Amino acid sequence: MPTESEKIERMPWWAWVAPMAASVLLAIIAAGVVTANSPPLLVLAAICLGGAVFAAVHHAEVVALRVGEPFGSILLAVAVTVIEVALILSLMMSAAGSGTFARDTVYSAVMIVLNGVVGLCLVVGGARHHEQSFQVQGASATLGVLGTLATLALILPNYTLASPGPAYSTSQLLVVGAVSLLLYGVFLFVQTVRHRDYFMSDTAMPGEVEQPHATPTLRATRVSAGLLLVALAAVVLLAKSLSYPLKSAILGAGLPATFVGVVIAAVVLLPEASAALASARANRLQISLNLALGSALASIGLTIPAVAVASIVLHQRLELGVGSAEMVLLVLTLFISTLTLATGRTTVLQGAIHLVIFAVFLFLSAVP
Repeated sequence: MPTESEKIERMPWWAWVAPMAASVLLAIIAAGVVTANSPPLLVLAAICLGGAVFAAVHHAEVVALRVGEPFGSILLAVAVTVIEVALILSLMMSAAGSGTFARDTVYSAVMIVLNGVVGLCLVVGGARHHEQSFQVQGASATLGVLGTLATLALILPNYTLASPGPAYSTSQLLVVGAVSLLLYGVFLFVQTVRHRDYFMSDTAMPGEVEQPHATPTLRATRVSAGLLLVALAAVVLLAKSLSYPLKSAILGAGLPATFVGVVIAAVVLLPEASAALASARANRLQISLNLALGSALASIGLTIPAVAVASIVLHQRLELGVGSAEMVLLVLTLFISTLTLATGRTTVLQGAIHLVIFAVFLFLSAVP
């Protein structure tokens, strides 16, 4: 029976086929062999995009195992954010009236992570292990930064006066983007250097024997790092060709344009959500929360500065402030998350509460 190291060394076939297939498809499109807007090609491009996203997260996980925690969770969050920014910028550059795509995607990412991913992890983990534990210091620190950035990016623009509507002026946008990036950088310093132990797995639960992960070889890490770059590049380029058809399909289904953000966030977060769920099932809730909360934090701390600069360069109005109903759900989510992460122990009850909020979020996104 193969050992864990041999399993890591043996790369799954789809992990290298997906980036290569996406690259071949992009080469065919660039050469003009097929019509770029033909329905069969768009379907194939969507499949390749999904495969490239999963492959990118897989290779990021391999590299993450090599560098160890908590750097591994950070690497995964950054890789997912690169994909998210690529999809948002593709929509911003290809569609008129696209100033709300960044807001819709970031808001959806926060709601999906804090309610959908965290709620499902707590329910699945609690059903299997009854009660799970994690480091309160790390979780509360992450949530504190997340709440601050979410308020600055999604709520405060509704009340500023320098620019009409739920938008910052250029100077305000630059300041908020710089502050977001700075605060995220300070958080990374605390997570990786000053208080790294806050984000490491706490003592095992009674009767649990935590199995250490095998470390990938240097060769496997280099191959995954190379394929990670190929997969990310494929995602960026495929997103450009799929941006307009995605919006058209959502509007054709009778859904509001804001639902585009929900779809983008769901596609981008699906692989990382799967990894967080697997960690919760294995009674490693600390790693699960690192993955989930880290992705939501990176979604604001990295995405907002990137799209802020892009909107200024492209001379596009960027509306960040959410509506009244979304604001209520966001505040409720941050409040409930504070209660959930206050004790260092969770059960299925906390998870059920988050899933109820998540269900309401999805319903109101489709029927505002």
